[in-house]
Amino acid sequence: MSGMYDLHTHSILSDGEMLPTELVRRMAVIGYSTVAITDHVDVSNTTSVVATLLEVKESAHLFGVRLLAGVEITHVPPAQIADLAQRAKVAGADIVVVHGETPVEPVAAGTNHAACSCRDVDVLAHPGLITIADARLAAQNGIALELTSRCGHNRTNGHVAHIARESSCQLVVDSDAHAPNDLLDERAKYIVAKGAGLTDAECQNIISLNIDQFLRS
Repeated sequence: MSGMYDLHTHSILSDGEMLPTELVRRMAVIGYSTVAITDHVDVSNTTSVVATLLEVKESAHLFGVRLLAGVEITHVPPAQIADLAQRAKVAGADIVVVHGETPVEPVAAGTNHAACSCRDVDVLAHPGLITIADARLAAQNGIALELTSRCGHNRTNGHVAHIARESSCQLVVDSDAHAPNDLLDERAKYIVAKGAGLTDAECQNIISLNIDQFLRS
């Protein structure tokens, strides 16, 4: 499915400000066709978050949005990431995001590598100064690297874009939205991609990514 997408957003199920349905509604008005709600999880809440988001799918459908029930595995010891990603998928998660080694939070070293090694992971969010070796591993496993508009996390977007190009790794542009004013319209998504140093053609390809094809890869 093509159209506007965001594969990384948060609701009140973790540290977001909006109910899941309010988030979906606001994104429907902006023009999104696919929205992933990926609230923060660790071993304590993965199954319950997925179960709750699955209940919201019908409401999203009635607003004309395909909701992807997801999680963002956050500040979890790297050795637990693969098991937790599998637990989320078994619980019914459509998408698994891992909170990467952003330069503005004390994410454990090795998180990027653990995420890029796991085929149950779909997106490595704000991966900071990711190495070319880990990006190549991500490409092999069908994992996308994220360009983000989130303040602080976006400091390394240019590096991420460069490494993704060198490794032939898929990029996605996400908001990491927590509040209504974090949501991106199509122009804002383009600016995030262009600002990371991508060409117009690269920007268009990323913004119009077919999410069904990506998630099946």
